[in-house]
Amino acid sequence: MAKVYATGKRKTSVAKVWISSGSGKITVNGMSLDEWLGGHEAIKKRVKLPLALTKMEGSVDVVAQTLGGGYSAQADALKHGISKALVAMDESLRAILKPQGLLTRDSRVVERKKYGKHKARRSPQFSKR
Repeated sequence: MAKVYATGKRKTSVAKVWISSGSGKITVNGMSLDEWLGGHEAIKKRVKLPLALTKMEGSVDVVAQTLGGGYSAQADALKHGISKALVAMDESLRAILKPQGLLTRDSRVVERKKYGKHKARRSPQFSKR
């Protein structure tokens, strides 16, 4: 099987993901998943969710490059990218991943600050006198 490429996104984070058949290694930014995320077990589980649902944990290698945002948003972008790459590799996996919402980009981003406001929506305090 050749390498399959997909891009995952979340907030301002982008994950470039390449999937190929292998032994189940996940490499992110040149580091293993454990090195990259340290002790964040819940986030590691979130990243591995698409592989667990499709029962592909031990049969594919994942190589990814992430940039932008924080580690949590990068992890979610990685999850989105892995899901898209799995579907590109085998279209039948779409039926498993789509109902779980793993193929949908989480489009929530920080709202821009508007002029005349303290933050995006917070108005200056009203003074009657």
